[in-house]
Amino acid sequence: MIIAIDGPAASGKGTLARRLAAHFGLPHLDTGLLYRATARALIDAGERLDDSVRAEAAARGLALTDFDEDKLRGREMGEAASVVAAIPAVRKALLEMQQTFAARPGGAVLDGRDIGTVICPNAQAKIFVTASPETRANRRALELAGRGEKVDYAAVLEDIRKRDERDSSRSSAPLVIAQDAVVLDTSALDIAAAFKAALAIVDDKRG
Repeated sequence: MIIAIDGPAASGKGTLARRLAAHFGLPHLDTGLLYRATARALIDAGERLDDSVRAEAAARGLALTDFDEDKLRGREMGEAASVVAAIPAVRKALLEMQQTFAARPGGAVLDGRDIGTVICPNAQAKIFVTASPETRANRRALELAGRGEKVDYAAVLEDIRKRDERDSSRSSAPLVIAQDAVVLDTSALDIAAAFKAALAIVDDKRG
């Protein structure tokens, strides 16, 4: 069983994906980490984030065991990942890695922005998780504050809106809702309620 979870930044898709993976005993891949790791490699090497040749090389050099999540989280890395993710060559370089992960025996849970449309178009269950920009900015601000980062809510909200625009308008694998995906708006839901709703969607798809 492959479960595809898509949605914009801070919609709650990662949390739901992790919980669904634990519930069904499936491996989970946060595909956003691939783009964050690519961006991190460029930053550490002093390269430009929009250098498509070097960005593609960095993406092809990744391994799923390379991730130090502490270095890949935070507002700066989220913005950097969004820039790198808009490069078609980078998305192409990471496509096979994601599809290989999804093809594991028994299935997998993947979350990102093009899982149900590009990476796993034949996934048995597809959920598009969303929430209002204000709700998502508040969640991200709380997350950043929890890491000890100085938070400017207005700046976080502006980042959210910029990422939404960039992710939705890019030429390669833009953020769109798959035709057979179920939309789950978590604006008014806490984690427990959102998980209950997501689980009901997956169970329904499983028949």
